[in-house]
Amino acid sequence: MYKRPLSLALSVLVVGALAACGDDDSDTSAGGESTETTSAAPATTSGGATEETMAPEETMAPGTTAASGDIVDTAVGAGSFTTLVTAVQAAGLEETLRSEGPFTVFAPTDDAFAALPPGTVDTLLEDPTGALTDVLTYHAVEGEVLAADVTGLDGQSVPTVNGASITVNVGDDGSVTLTDATGNEVAVVQTDVDASNGVIHVIDGVLLPA
Repeated sequence: MYKRPLSLALSVLVVGALAACGDDDSDTSAGGESTETTSAAPATTSGGATEETMAPEETMAPGTTAASGDIVDTAVGAGSFTTLVTAVQAAGLEETLRSEGPFTVFAPTDDAFAALPPGTVDTLLEDPTGALTDVLTYHAVEGEVLAADVTGLDGQSVPTVNGASITVNVGDDGSVTLTDATGNEVAVVQTDVDASNGVIHVIDGVLLPA
C-alpha cells in the first residue's frame, strides 16, 4: 500500500564518506603567538558533530536508502539522465522537484529517450510548457511509493501528477512493467533510488500520456 495517498502534484546519488580527521597542531612563533594547523580537520556542525563529505557516484546503486541530494541532484549525479534533467529544466519543473515533496519519479534513462522516434525529443523541447510538461508530469506521482508498494498494485491503474493513469503489471518473477495510455509497456529496471525528497525508479522507456 502507498505510504502517502496518490493525488495531483508532481534524477546526485551520493555515498557519504567521513572526512579524515586530523589533530589541530599549535606551533609557537618567535613572538610567542601560536598558529593553528587545520588542513586535515573536518568541519563540524553547530551541535559539534562532524559533517560528512559527500562524493557523487558514477551510477546508482540499487536498493540505496541513504540520500543527501534531492531528486534533481540525484539524477544529475547518476550521469545517465542528462536528457531527463534537460527536459525538467526546460519545462520549468526543476524548482518543483527540489521542493519538499515527497515525490516518486519513474525516470527514463538517456537510452530510453534515444529510442524514441527521431525528432521526438526536439519536438517536445519546442513546447516546454505544453507537450513536454505533459510527458514529464506523467512520470511522477505524489508521495513516496517504494518498490514494495508498487508490487502490491498489480493490474491497478495509478493516477500520475499529469492526471492520466499508468497501469502497473507485476510478473510471476516479481518484475514490474508500466503500461501507458498509448498501450506502450516499459520495464522498471531499478528501484528505490533514494533522494532527500522522494524516490526514483529507473525505467527503460518513455511513458506517453496519449
